[in-house]
Amino acid sequence: MLRFYTHLILKVFNDISGFHATNPVVTIGIFDGVHLGHVEILNRIKELAASYKGESVVITLWPHPRFVLQPENEDLKLLASLEEKINLIAQQGIDNLVILPFDRKLANMTYDRFVSDYLVGGIGARHVVVGFNHHFGKDRKGTFENLQKSAREHGILAERLDQVIIEDLRVSSSGIRHMIEEGRITTANQALGYPYFLNGVVVEGNKLGRKLGYPTANIQILEPKKLLPRNGVYAVLANVNNRVYKGMLNIGIRPTIPMPKHDRTIEVNLFDFEGDIYGQPMKVAFIEWLRCEKKFSSMQELKDQMKFDKEEVLKIFGTFSDIKQLI
Repeated sequence: MLRFYTHLILKVFNDISGFHATNPVVTIGIFDGVHLGHVEILNRIKELAASYKGESVVITLWPHPRFVLQPENEDLKLLASLEEKINLIAQQGIDNLVILPFDRKLANMTYDRFVSDYLVGGIGARHVVVGFNHHFGKDRKGTFENLQKSAREHGILAERLDQVIIEDLRVSSSGIRHMIEEGRITTANQALGYPYFLNGVVVEGNKLGRKLGYPTANIQILEPKKLLPRNGVYAVLANVNNRVYKGMLNIGIRPTIPMPKHDRTIEVNLFDFEGDIYGQPMKVAFIEWLRCEKKFSSMQELKDQMKFDKEEVLKIFGTFSDIKQLI
């Protein structure tokens, strides 16, 4: 299957049967979020592929192994859906992406069997690159030292990259998840290398924002396992019908509004926007966290706060020269 992204062509495979690439340089990993640590690995396999006059190959797993091995544990949320991950990898200029369906059978495959059957036999790897903490195979016994041993046996090369550290921050998917859960969106964005985003569809709400003078679009997320940031108000950018709008977004339970049940919702007020976008897809990029969600004593007090929030958001965007590059 071919995927086209911003003038880049990524060949996507759902298994290794019939796979062929010239002098493949391979990496394997979950690549959730495709953060700056992952980008270092992707850049390295592109560099090596060029030296071999070959092709770069990323092997990833779907669904996330923890969803298969620990189905009762619902704590893990994703930084990127499968489609988002494909898009992010494509943006890095990778030639091939192999998505291995992760199941119990694959989980029980030993690391040396994986090297012989997948990396060598299926892909034909010339060189394998992994991250600093990479483990694979049954019981995660595929350490880098074991990978090196198997690679030597098959006459291929293997290397491991150091962890990426940005301003004393060790970059990892789990670390970024914690940042987002805590509302530290600016730091998370630094580690990701782009603003954290959600993709969803605009659904009908109670239209209270319109009565307050700040109409909001209610967003239903496409990937139910996608990680939602901490409850609160954020400065965001939204892409609707290929147009980018500044806005402010609230994630939470809307405690000021009298309701029998307070479900967690995502509502965004788009600045300088008019129109009906129910049913339309929307991508929202989180730029900065403003404040916690709170209960106000009256609707007027809520309206006054929203006016102040908008002013703060506009100040934030005043520091950016080109907002379109952020989403």
